[in-house]
Formats: sequence, C-alpha cells, structure tokens
Amino acid sequence: MTGQTRRGVMKKAAGTVLSLMLGASLLAGCGSGDKEQAAGASGEAGGSKERVTLKVEVFDRGNSPSPHTITNNWLTQYVQKEFGDKNNIDVEFVPVQRSEETTKLNVLMASASDVPDIVFVYDSSVFYRYAQQGGLTDVGELLKEHGTNLTKYLGDETLKFGQLEGKQFAIPGKRAITARYNSYIRQDWLDKLGMKAPKTTEELYETLKAFKEKDPAGLGDKNIPMGLALAPSGYETLIYSFIKPVKGDLTYSQRYEMPLHEGFKEAMQFMNKLYNEGLVSKDFSLDEEEEQLTKDFQNGNVGFMTEDVGQILYADGVMDNLRKNVPDSKVAAIDTLTNPNADNKYTKSRYGSNGMYIMIPKSSKRSVEAVKYLDWMASGNNLLTMSTGVEGENYVMEDGIPVIKEDATQEVKDRVYNGGDMAILANGKAIGDQEMNEKAWTAGFPKQNQELMRESIAVANTDTIGPIVFNRPIEAEAKYGTALNDKLKVIIVQSTMAKPDQFEAVYEREMQDFMNIGGSELKKELEAALQETN
Repeated sequence: MTGQTRRGVMKKAAGTVLSLMLGASLLAGCGSGDKEQAAGASGEAGGSKERVTLKVEVFDRGNSPSPHTITNNWLTQYVQKEFGDKNNIDVEFVPVQRSEETTKLNVLMASASDVPDIVFVYDSSVFYRYAQQGGLTDVGELLKEHGTNLTKYLGDETLKFGQLEGKQFAIPGKRAITARYNSYIRQDWLDKLGMKAPKTTEELYETLKAFKEKDPAGLGDKNIPMGLALAPSGYETLIYSFIKPVKGDLTYSQRYEMPLHEGFKEAMQFMNKLYNEGLVSKDFSLDEEEEQLTKDFQNGNVGFMTEDVGQILYADGVMDNLRKNVPDSKVAAIDTLTNPNADNKYTKSRYGSNGMYIMIPKSSKRSVEAVKYLDWMASGNNLLTMSTGVEGENYVMEDGIPVIKEDATQEVKDRVYNGGDMAILANGKAIGDQEMNEKAWTAGFPKQNQELMRESIAVANTDTIGPIVFNRPIEAEAKYGTALNDKLKVIIVQSTMAKPDQFEAVYEREMQDFMNIGGSELKKELEAALQETN
C-alpha cells in the first residue's frame, strides 16, 4: 500500500472514530426530547395558534446563482408561501455542505439545541446507529395521523427501508429510477473494422484487442481500447459480471462487500489480463474522480467504457464534446459482459427503491409539523414544482411528461437550481411508475441525446441485481465499512497492476488483509443475517 493510500485510510478511519464518539453522546443530547416532543404534538392537536419554527436540513453545494442563497431562493420562498404561511409555521433551512454530510450531521445530532427537525443521510449504517442509540423519533403513529399522502406516495416497499425492529425510524426518499450502469462502445470504430458489437465477455476481449492492434482511429499511443477509472462506474459493472448473487437476483448492498462474493477473484484476474495486455487506461489508479477518463473519451481516444447510465449525455457534456472534437464519431449503448456465475446473463447492479433516509431527531419539538411538511410535499403537484418549476414557464406537459423548455430564460431556469436537494422525497423525477419516470428523465436531456438515453436505460435495466434489505442492521458495516471500502480500492489496484505471474500471491495477500481488518467478521454476520432472512 502506498503512503498516500495509507494516509487516505487513516484520515477516513479518524472520521469513523469521530462518528462513533459523537454517536455515543447522542442519547445525552436527545434524552430530554420525549416530553418536549409530546408537548409539541399535543399543542398542535389542540389547535394552538402559536406560530412555530420548523428547521429543515438542506444540502449546500456552493452553487447558488446570484441573487439566490441556499437558504433564500425561489424554492424556499415557495415552501414558505404554500406550506409555512398556510400552517402558521416559519420554515427555516439549515445548510449542510454535501461533502461533509455525515460529519456535520453527527455534530448536529449530538446537540439537541442545534439539530434541525428534519435531517437526512444516504448511509444506512448511520441511520441504524442513530436509531439503535435512541436518537430518532418513531414516526409510525404520526404517519397514520398526519401522513396519508406521504404513505400513499412511498408505499410499503420503500417505507420498509426506514424500519428497525418493527418501528418506523426513518422516512425513506423514493428513487425514481433504479437503472444504474451502462456500457458504451464507439460504433464508428467497429464500422471501420467491419466488426459487429460484441455480445459476450470473450467477444469484448477480442474486440478490445482489435481496437489496440488495428487502431481504427489512427491514434497511436493515445489509443485506449477500454477506458477505466478507479471509480465505481468504472469497475463495478465488470466485477458484477463475474460475481454470483447470494439470493435470487439479490446480493449484499455495500460496495465493499463485493470481495465476499464467489467470482470476485475471477473478475480481478480478468482486469489483470486487460491491464497487462495494454487494453485499459494505464493510469486508472490515479483517476478516482474520472477526470482523465472523461477527457480521454470526449477527445475520441476511448473505444469502450462503462459509466453511470446517462452520465455522458447531459447538455454540453461528454457526448456533445465528443461530437465537437470528432464530428464523425458514433456511440452505441451495449450489453456485452456475460456472467459465468449467473447463467451468462448480463448481470449488473441496480439501485434499491429507496433514496435518502429522512429522520426526525428524538429531541425535536416539531415532529408533527415535520411529518405535515413531508406530507404536503407528497401531495398535489408540490414535488413536481420543487424539482421542475412552473408549468408553462420551466416546462410543458407532453403525454403526462414534463418536458423542459430549452428557451426559458436563465432567471426562470435558476428557480429550481437546487430542486434535487429541496425535493428530498424523490431521487429523480418520481412522477409515476418506473416507465413514466424514465420517460420524464429522458425528456430532460438534449434532443440529440434522447435516443441514446433510451437505449442506455434499456441496457441498464437488463439482468440487474438488487440489494438485500435485512430486517436488522449489520453491525460490522458501521464498524468496519470505511476501512474496508478503502481496502477494496487497494485490492483492485494491486490485483489489476500485478505482473501475471505474481497475481495469485498479490491477490491472496490483499484479500487476507481485507479479512483481517473486518472482512471476516462482516462475512460471518452477513451470512447469519441471510439465514435469518431465508
């Protein structure tokens, strides 16, 4: 392990220790909330006319266009006017930097006086820790009384993600699209070589060799048959095409649990083969943010890559830049990675149906108002307005799909610059069933990219493997997750870049280290939880 990698692991491990220390103080910070919460609820039920303040967390990405701020913009004003003023509530938004999501939330949760009434997190282990330590409100009865629209919108399948031991400690956001990863190939390269798109892993390997040896674009040493980055979208699709699901079309939910699957070693062996034959990006280990891969692809140097579905298709993005740089280029979405451990299906990861975990701290006096706010968001057109803006100005409806008006002024577009962060009940445009949501998502892309987007979604939805939802938290995830996630990257880099005759020794060494720092305990607990589920 390099010194740089070790420093990264130590830094993140320190963050985990901080989280645990702050979590230990959670009960002290939240213990006084029971009576206050009950008083707040009874006061509301009794018809109190006292104007109260509801504090709601909001992600701050530092991208607020002038004159807006993250706490005072068109959407915060919309919420205040349409929900707050009509319910005698002042809605106050509390900014949290997206990059410091968990660390900042731990600090807030340890202080009953400063924590917002509505908080959220994407990490399930953080949610479970708060719930186990008594830091969260059980919202089951509140949903029955004040959350009719909310319950109907989310449905039982999504709500179960927020349950622990039969109690509803979180209100999960709803993910509009479960499609996750896609593979893209340069169709014009195939055409120049007179080749058809590969349909199996072996055919892909032969295609990549042809891309290197015959260099259809005449790139010389800039030629990269397969673009690769040390990012999940770069390596996860390939790994999933080798691993065996643990139960039907389901598998463990955390990325760092991939090494515990049958087939993981074979995936590493294939990556090692591609690397040593010069078929993938040489410096992929230095490209965790995909900056170099993005440059290489849009400059026309990459023949094949895997990516988040739709990621290259946004306006003025990678695909549009590729067309400018290489006018005769053509890109196709394809399925090609076949899984020998899953009947040669094109297995790939899909998202669970839940988004973020929305929680009400136990110390909150405004639990009723918090549920009412979320219920309001789930009613009428409020979610659509918060994510998309005003009909006729920001978008027009076509066959039930909101289509963005490309000729809208910048001022109008800026209304919903932070719509995704304000509409916390939905990840994406959740306007109906999966098919409707996919159409709405596609309609938000430039017209020249929409057909490829439809093809991308179709590929991304084929032979997917979803996450198992256990009925209890996996303690080892919270305990070892950060260190194991860092170790996963080390395993991938070291195994891929090892000389072929050293692969076996390098892989076994790194895997043994993985098991020693928590992998063994995690494996044991996951298998026990799986037996309980069965």
